[in-house]
Amino acid sequence: MEEKIFTRRDFFRAAAGAAVATALGCGILEKAQAQPAAKVVLIRNAGVLSQPDKMQEILQSMVDEAVKALLGTSEPLEAWGKLIKSSDVVGVKTNVWAKLPTPKALEGAIKRRVLDVGVPEKNMDIDDRGVLKNPIFHRATGLINVRPLRTHRWAGIGSCLKNYIQFDPDRPSFHEDACAALGKIWGYPIVQGKTRLNILSALTPQFYGRGTNVDPRYVWPYGGLIVGTDPVAVDTVGAHLVQVKRIAFFGEDQPMDSLPSHIVVADKKYHLGASDLNRIQLIKLDYSQNEIDIHTQQRGSWIRKVYRGDQVEFGL
Repeated sequence: MEEKIFTRRDFFRAAAGAAVATALGCGILEKAQAQPAAKVVLIRNAGVLSQPDKMQEILQSMVDEAVKALLGTSEPLEAWGKLIKSSDVVGVKTNVWAKLPTPKALEGAIKRRVLDVGVPEKNMDIDDRGVLKNPIFHRATGLINVRPLRTHRWAGIGSCLKNYIQFDPDRPSFHEDACAALGKIWGYPIVQGKTRLNILSALTPQFYGRGTNVDPRYVWPYGGLIVGTDPVAVDTVGAHLVQVKRIAFFGEDQPMDSLPSHIVVADKKYHLGASDLNRIQLIKLDYSQNEIDIHTQQRGSWIRKVYRGDQVEFGL
């Protein structure tokens, strides 16, 4: 059987909903585009990688600024208080894949704020492969989903949606059809309706790879986080970032092993969020050491830009 490969154009066609519109009628696409946009924050700070001794401090600032922008607050604890209550039992679903794990400093930034809003430490835990045996995750009333952005042999993209595969004991059963059924897991009782925040770490994303090898040529120091309450929208922005980087690096529409169709399926079949870039409001925050903060009058400030659709300037 001839192996089918997918290009950047194929993904953007799917992300824009054209494939669904063709199959089901353009009225569905028009109705979807008329719906309110999901909101996603892309935040970058080059210092998070160039100043390793300050990584924890910088990541805390990045997470806080992203959550503030996402929820429209002026103080980080006010924003976190909208996500997590002191009465919650909180599971932080991380990713421990040894070749590109969730940074411990990022886990620490999340844990600090969960504790700051009043959750007792005994009522929270951070786990990945042990979630099905972890009593905190079985008791959890709130989940925070955090993992690195990378290409994936079977799913196309290692996404926030895919990060919940550990909640099913038969993980290989999801590898068929480019992991299209991953959205099903989000309806399991241990997960359904509990996810308060999704963070896709784009600090050092992998934009190309085959199998389980990580070639350092295809991992780049981007210094970013993609943050939102809508996992589909977060993953759509992440997939778009990876595709744009691939074009910039290879100079052509380089094919992927698998189309990250699970992102579109999570929208169209499982109704978990927005996979159409035109329905996503992207707030981009870039830290500039040369800008003067208007509130503190100190050097160093966040530059904010808002985008809709695929015209975002990622600043590769």
